[in-house]
Amino acid sequence: MTRTGYATAKSRKNYAGTSPITPASGTKRVVLAHYARNMRLADAIYLWAFASLNASSGARAFYDAHRDAGDTHHAALRALGNRLVGILHGCLANGSFYDEHTAWGHRSEHESAEAA
Repeated sequence: MTRTGYATAKSRKNYAGTSPITPASGTKRVVLAHYARNMRLADAIYLWAFASLNASSGARAFYDAHRDAGDTHHAALRALGNRLVGILHGCLANGSFYDEHTAWGHRSEHESAEAA
């Protein structure tokens, strides 16, 4: 993934294979993972998401929210990996370094506003 190779975060997530597929019929909706993808890149993102659980409080809160919503461990890690690819796209598009508060700060502000 190059810095200028993708116009949007969605296109970068699609290339990485982290964006979910949501087939739906009239009565049923299912969220699935991509099967046709670069498996080495997908494995690297999965391990990146797993490693970030101990290194990032924002990533841990995101993962825990998905687990509390009923997602399995693997589904929550895929969602976290998808979010991390979006954060990576933002860093590359802006030419900025990763900052924990910038990446996850809006989530804590949004959750505190919902609690009030």
